[in-house]
Amino acid sequence: MSQTALGLAGSLRQLKPSQLRLMAALNEAEGLARSAERIGISQPAASRLLAEMEDLLGLRLHVRQGRSLRLTQAGEALARRAARIQIELTDAAREVAEAATGNAGTIRVGAVTGPALSIVMPAIIELQDSHPEIHVEVTVATSVLLCDQLRSGSLDFVLARPGPSDTMLEPRLIGDEPLSVAVRRGHPLLLRPEIHLGDLLDYDWIMGSDDTLLTQTVMARLAELRLPMPKRRISTSSFLFTLAVLNQTDAIAPLARPVVDSFSGNPSMPFVALPINLGLSVTPFSLVTRIGSKLTPSAQHLADAILARAGN
Repeated sequence: MSQTALGLAGSLRQLKPSQLRLMAALNEAEGLARSAERIGISQPAASRLLAEMEDLLGLRLHVRQGRSLRLTQAGEALARRAARIQIELTDAAREVAEAATGNAGTIRVGAVTGPALSIVMPAIIELQDSHPEIHVEVTVATSVLLCDQLRSGSLDFVLARPGPSDTMLEPRLIGDEPLSVAVRRGHPLLLRPEIHLGDLLDYDWIMGSDDTLLTQTVMARLAELRLPMPKRRISTSSFLFTLAVLNQTDAIAPLARPVVDSFSGNPSMPFVALPINLGLSVTPFSLVTRIGSKLTPSAQHLADAILARAGN
């Protein structure tokens, strides 16, 4: 390590907890005022903390742009590290509390829809049979939102698809996610002795926006089969809205197969899978954690249960 780096390391060790909290807030919030509010101090106090850090480190951490603030490259690097320190301190407090009280704490897990039903839900049921004191909070959302929440420390781990350039996250590959085409019970297509791929294009399709992975997968597969795009689409990211439209119309919806299988097995549910295979499967998903972080014992129990169910 160079003398400059050694000197800087020594200065960094002198940073106050309040200064690190401010830098972590600047990593998440837009502007000094919002960051100050987030950590419960005034904007002038935040300005003083920032100036003290720059004096101590001998580095310019921010520049003014009119009435706004922009972090320099050094400021961004410090803000990212400060955010990770705050996450680690929070996780450490949870782990110490578990060890001190002998009670398992709260696990915060996120998953995309298919794995949430096919893997996370049965793993939680299994875990709570042996550890009834564990409390699990489950977030079901898109991979982008889940990975954002994982990076910020809001989630312990997720089942999702991180971007290839995401240097803060560590994925452990689990498997792909096949899709089925769902329709309401009594749909006209179910009355046909044979269903052809082109028949599906006579009906409305319910999918997300063009930038969602499922929609891109479906469009690519239709192009591969040399089929035209659906003439009419209902775009929504809401699963409940999708179910409502399926129940009240003849629309069709590509959905994760575990989701369709889970609901269609119940005769009281309004939709089933069409008996046709489009060869649809979205890219593999992973169990994703933050690089360099250690799961609390409770979270590790659930992660192990999920990996065991996935055959990993």
